[in-house]
Amino acid sequence: MTQFRPPSDGLAGTVQRWLGRPVLVVGDVMLDEWRFTEPHRLSREAPAPVVTLRRQEDAAGGAGNTAVNLAALGARPTLVAPRGDDPAGERVSATLVAAGVTDRTVVVPGYRTPTKRRVVAVDQILLCEEERSGPVPPAAAADDVVAELERVLAAGPAPVLAICDYGLGALDERVRDWLLAHRDAFALVALDAHELDRWAGLAPDVVTPSFAEARPLLGAAAGPEDARDSAAVSGGPALLRETGARTAAVTLDVSGAVVLTADGSYRTGSRPAPPSHCVGAGDAYLAAMLLALAVGADVPVAAELAQLAALTTLGEPGTCVCSRAALLDAVRPGPADPAAVDAAELVGIVRRHRERGARIVFTNGCFDVLHRGHVGYLAQARELGDVLIVAVNSDQSVRRLKGPQRPVNHVEDRVAVLAALACVDHVVVFEEDSPAALIEAIRPDVYVKGGDYPPDLVPEAPLVRRLHGEVRTLGYVPDRSTSAIIDRIRSRVPAPDGTP
Repeated sequence: MTQFRPPSDGLAGTVQRWLGRPVLVVGDVMLDEWRFTEPHRLSREAPAPVVTLRRQEDAAGGAGNTAVNLAALGARPTLVAPRGDDPAGERVSATLVAAGVTDRTVVVPGYRTPTKRRVVAVDQILLCEEERSGPVPPAAAADDVVAELERVLAAGPAPVLAICDYGLGALDERVRDWLLAHRDAFALVALDAHELDRWAGLAPDVVTPSFAEARPLLGAAAGPEDARDSAAVSGGPALLRETGARTAAVTLDVSGAVVLTADGSYRTGSRPAPPSHCVGAGDAYLAAMLLALAVGADVPVAAELAQLAALTTLGEPGTCVCSRAALLDAVRPGPADPAAVDAAELVGIVRRHRERGARIVFTNGCFDVLHRGHVGYLAQARELGDVLIVAVNSDQSVRRLKGPQRPVNHVEDRVAVLAALACVDHVVVFEEDSPAALIEAIRPDVYVKGGDYPPDLVPEAPLVRRLHGEVRTLGYVPDRSTSAIIDRIRSRVPAPDGTP
């Protein structure tokens, strides 16, 4: 089995070539509803956390997320799928339109759109509720789906086709038979199905099953986690024969994928991530694999791009979507932005972060004698977004705020120590007593201050909110402060734990 990494120029060129590529997506669509909360304590009524809802997000799930990923990667997807005439179905359509997907969903009276609700605290999914109580789409809905497919096919050159069959009833026998009968109308077909044997005779160009979905056709017995690679390779010929596929990408969760062809196999790697970060990563994988093959990329190139697309989505909780900009950044990363920057550099750096969809967190302080309280507070601040920027008062500013005997450490030393922390992305020095000018220039999504006072008492709070940002305060570790440490050194008073 080959571990293959094509030249970066070849990968980037492939991403550029698929821009504007039309793709037809058909399959099961659902609503992913995410409730992001902040935990406070355990309930007195049950062994369950008490949480406060911070925000709610909707995402199109299933075939809808494949279509959203295709649009984000620069293609022109059209989605044909049944949905309910209910609020969940309307919310799905709204997310599709907002993402740039051509929404050709078929509204089915009396059908309830499948919905999955997740409650998340920090990175942990606390609760996952599935709503599938509605009946499967009736036979009449299948006729409407077929009619919509025929209209798409008649409208122009046949797009490439992605079939997403998750067993929710969208692709009943009538729709499946139409797709089998019209297989040759599509230059390239990708299949993602829970039950691969249901699509015998389709002869797709690529299938992307998980190992569990592929196992019945691999003939592989259950074994240890590290045996899945060899099982996929040894069973690869059987999988290709049974599905009729030219390429099979067997995904191994956070372990990557084994990509199989008649000529050999390729291995791509991934990295561990919390389960709440991985929802829908397979849809990003499928979208990039399909687009790469559609523009004539070799299988190793398509496999690498698909894996990179999935990897770029693992940064935070939510339904995974890979953008074209994020994939290009992964393919051809430029020189890393420096940790210590000046204000002019920082504005450009923040702009580039935002183009990748990053959430910017900003905080400021003197950070004279860095202690455990600072480190814990900064680590918590970093968890509130994707990029943490720390603004540090200059030496003159510290003297005005703290008195003539401060700072103990010069600004160059304070910046160097902060920049060495893994949770800090960028450090900038400001001369003023207030960071208001920096806040105005950067427009952070979250402004964080250390302390036990309410956010409304933060002097910069009105400015941040006027810029549509959020204000948070995070408490320091008790009995840890720069002033207390300095006073204890001067007076040689023992520390709180009794040590001298």
